[in-house]
Amino acid sequence: MSYPYVLLSAAVSLDGYLDDTGPERLLLSSPADFDRVDAVRASADAILIGAGTIRADNPRLLVNSAERRAARVQEGRPAYPLKVTVTATGDLDPAANFWHAGGDKLVYTTDRGAEQAARRLGTAADIVPLGPGLDWRALLSHLRDVRGVRRLMVEGGGTVHTQLLQQGLADELQLVLAPLFVGDPAAPRLFGPGGYQGGRLRLAETRRIEDVVLMRYEPTAPGTGRVPAAADRHWLRTACELAALCPPSPTAFSVGAVVVAADGTELARGHSREGEDPVVHAEEAALAKIDPADPRLAAATVYSSLEPCARRASRPVPCAELILRAGVRRVVTAWQEPDTFVAGADGTGILAKGGAEVVVLPECEEQAKAPNRHLVG
Repeated sequence: MSYPYVLLSAAVSLDGYLDDTGPERLLLSSPADFDRVDAVRASADAILIGAGTIRADNPRLLVNSAERRAARVQEGRPAYPLKVTVTATGDLDPAANFWHAGGDKLVYTTDRGAEQAARRLGTAADIVPLGPGLDWRALLSHLRDVRGVRRLMVEGGGTVHTQLLQQGLADELQLVLAPLFVGDPAAPRLFGPGGYQGGRLRLAETRRIEDVVLMRYEPTAPGTGRVPAAADRHWLRTACELAALCPPSPTAFSVGAVVVAADGTELARGHSREGEDPVVHAEEAALAKIDPADPRLAAATVYSSLEPCARRASRPVPCAELILRAGVRRVVTAWQEPDTFVAGADGTGILAKGGAEVVVLPECEEQAKAPNRHLVG
């Protein structure tokens, strides 16, 4: 089974509560953090919440920035991510904001819940029964393989977050800590009962955003402290999919590239011969879309379906050097450049000499080679 990259997103009080018990929702994030969340939403292919969160918070779950929606459309994606909810019973309110804003909606439920969900919602959403119970692996596999979701943002509630983390299906947790206490044992907490079996999480980043703190965690393999390669595989496969969009050429490889910030936010993407430039390379096209002064570049990763070039005839500066000049110090690629056009190319050597870490994921090599079969067989 193949799954999307699963990002859990939540904000809690200092004592670990998602909300209080008052009639109005307790706002835990700051205005700047709400904008950050909007950017993360814009980077996702789908956003998932539990049916309980729809009932409790009545969210619209939109990308609010017109500029971010326009950028999604320009990339060939819908203006809004797919909105997904999960319910065992199918007990859904058709008047909820969730169904009346944004783009497509999808409901995962049980065989028993599917009938009630269909009666309540009509044509407002696609309904997918998962069997007698809610099977998270089947759900994620359907999202990836049938709906094409590569990046899934999960915004709650606590039961959903708990189950995904306990079952080892979360790739990342973005947790915002708000400077207040709730102190009400009847209020909802982020995680429910039941231990997390994967051991300690790895703290990947902390960031102050006005008066709240963002903490980004990554699950580790039990007992090893190593971060799973799920994120790298997800973004490298995305780069390989971009390579398939390249106009074929008898004199150049088809390559895709994605630049991703340390918090998992996509900064830019590109592919060979993109737009009106017949000789632009993928990494070059992606980096050109980012402000060179963007502080996130220093901790970003460039995912390229082919090893960045060490020499080229079409430009004075090869892509390996462009990456170093941009300040990026991590590159993940699927395939080392063959001698088809440039003998002895060693983009990896240039990057390593410049202080960059280069990771090769051979499991993605065949996907990277697919649009280049006419060149390498």
